[in-house]
Amino acid sequence: MRVLQIVPSISLVYGGPSQMVLGLSAALAKAGAEVTILTTDSNGDTGQAPLDVPLDRPVEQDGYLIRYFRCSPFRRYKFSIDLLRWLAQHSQEFDIAHIHALFSPVSSAAAVVARSRKLPYLMRPLGTLDPADLQKKRQLKQVYAALIEKGNLAGAEAIHFTSSQEAKVSERFGTKTKDVVIPLGVQLPEFTPGMAKSQLGLPEDVPILLYMSRIDPKKGLDLLIPALERLLAEGVSFHFVLAGGNPQDPAYEEQIKQRVRESVLGKVTTIPGFVKGELKAALLQDADLFVLPSYYENFGIAVAEAIASATPVVISQGVYIWEDIQTSEAGWVCESEVDSLKSTLREALTDAPERRRRGEKGKQYAQTHYSWSAIAQQTLATYQQLLADG
Repeated sequence: MRVLQIVPSISLVYGGPSQMVLGLSAALAKAGAEVTILTTDSNGDTGQAPLDVPLDRPVEQDGYLIRYFRCSPFRRYKFSIDLLRWLAQHSQEFDIAHIHALFSPVSSAAAVVARSRKLPYLMRPLGTLDPADLQKKRQLKQVYAALIEKGNLAGAEAIHFTSSQEAKVSERFGTKTKDVVIPLGVQLPEFTPGMAKSQLGLPEDVPILLYMSRIDPKKGLDLLIPALERLLAEGVSFHFVLAGGNPQDPAYEEQIKQRVRESVLGKVTTIPGFVKGELKAALLQDADLFVLPSYYENFGIAVAEAIASATPVVISQGVYIWEDIQTSEAGWVCESEVDSLKSTLREALTDAPERRRRGEKGKQYAQTHYSWSAIAQQTLATYQQLLADG
């Protein structure tokens, strides 16, 4: 099967939702598909230099091909005339396209081109159909949806959601397109146990509590910081690691970091910034507990990575795989509220045997449900079924 993956960018600065396209493509290729990624050289929205990559020619990687195109003329919005022109000229060379991101001009335009060239496609919204997300720039999105995305959704073979809860809450703008639920996969690099503690100078005598995600208002840091301050006041011991960044909103990132530094948390917090590769994997492994109290999160790839590392998690019900975490006993689930988060964290931080038990439960669940090989087989079966039904 010849599969086209279309995504606005695969730069690390855009986080897990974009990066997962690489893992999916490698797994699909290993399962026998011919995979090509179309993307741009975008590398951030606040003046960063574009990715240093070859343009408009195939780059081989992990069994699949990537074609990068220059962002032009609207670099801020990851748009590329060259990408769309190539798609129009070569669409008949593929069986199906998997388009990632809605309300992103290059993805929206790619769906229009695919439809005009009768190339079957499915769309992965990346949480953009969540009612909470639709409130951002609400009027603009209503117009955008009416003019473009409603037709794109209606013309798609399916909408790809990554959790059943995401599918349940998402807006469809009156369309009746088929839903498919396929989770994201995780694959962590090899690492040396204890490396993160050694490299970051983390203590050995108290639990390490890890936040590792984008530093963004939707992630619930305004709940987490006061919850942790209250835990310290109650005498609960821990060391907090705030890992992550936000190159698209550096002012908010700095605001959060400054608040932590100036509070009682400052003395028990390490702020390594954005981490990747071996250090990221080692930090997930060395942590005793992972926390993500998001207001809404269509999947939460960092949560899946944590449980795959045998690290139990504390998440809010805004993280839409919370039912999986609860059912598998891979961690604790709380409400998106300071007192609920505080009491849940206290329970987890003060019970080391239970943390270890839930960590092992989570690792077993991740191996079965979040392995890229299993997800590739599910995705290929979905493609085949959609083409047969079409």
